[in-house]
Amino acid sequence: MAISIKSPREIELMRKSCRLLSQVHDELAKIVRPGISTKEIDRICEEIIRSYGCTPNFLHYQGYPASVCVSVNEEVVHGIPREDRIIQEGDLVSLDTGLIYEGYHSDAARTHVAGQADDAAQKLIDVTRQSFFEGIKMARAGNHLHDISNAIASYVTSYGYGIVRDLVGHGIGRTLHEPPQIPNFPQRRRGPKLRPGMTLAVEPMINMGTGDVEWLDDGWTVISADHSLSAHYENTILITDGEPEILTLGNIP
Repeated sequence: MAISIKSPREIELMRKSCRLLSQVHDELAKIVRPGISTKEIDRICEEIIRSYGCTPNFLHYQGYPASVCVSVNEEVVHGIPREDRIIQEGDLVSLDTGLIYEGYHSDAARTHVAGQADDAAQKLIDVTRQSFFEGIKMARAGNHLHDISNAIASYVTSYGYGIVRDLVGHGIGRTLHEPPQIPNFPQRRRGPKLRPGMTLAVEPMINMGTGDVEWLDDGWTVISADHSLSAHYENTILITDGEPEILTLGNIP
C-alpha cells in the first residue's frame, strides 16, 4: 500500500490530535508513583482523553482492553492494566497511548520511573529517548525511511543495548497503523523516499539485555526474553520541506 501524504487540512487536524495527546502524557507523568495500580493509570488516561472530546484509539483496538498500555520493567509494550498490579519504588513504567480527534489518530509513548531510578535504569531511559532524536535527524524530505532506522540502531548499539526487532514504528493518520513499517534496527535497503506530508510514529523499543522478546499468555504483553529492563519512547512526526515537526512533543518529553 502507498504511504499517505496528508493535505494541509489533514495536517492541521493531525497537529490538533497530537497536541492533545501531548497534554495527556503531561498529565499522566504526574501520576506515575509507587502505590498506584496500573488500572488506575488507565482509568485516569481514559478520563483525560474523553474530557478533551476525543476517543481513546487503543481501547478495543483488535481486542485490546484498555486506553493505555502500561508496561512495567521487563515488559516492552502492550502491558494490560490491572487492579492488582501495583507500581513499586524504582519501577520503570512505559505508557503508550493515543487518541482520535475528528477522525485523525495520534500515538506517543514515554518511559517514567516511579520514585528514584538507579543509574543503570535511568541511562537506559535516556539512551532510548535520545535514539529517537538521533533517528529523526534523518527524517527529512529526500532522505529514505531506513536512514531513520539506521541512525537509531547506530546510536543504541554504541551503548551495547538490545534493539527489539519483532516490533516496529508505523505510519499514522486516519487509521492508527498505516504504511510504512519503521524498523529501529539496521536495514540494507534504504526504503521509500521521505516526502513532505508523511506522518510517522517513530518508536524505539530498547532492552538492557538482548533484543529478544516473548509474548505472555494474555496475547498482548511483550516482555524481554532475558527479563532485562526495557524502555520505550515514541512520537508522531510530520515530514516537512525542512526539519521534521514533532507533533506530540509538549513541555514534558
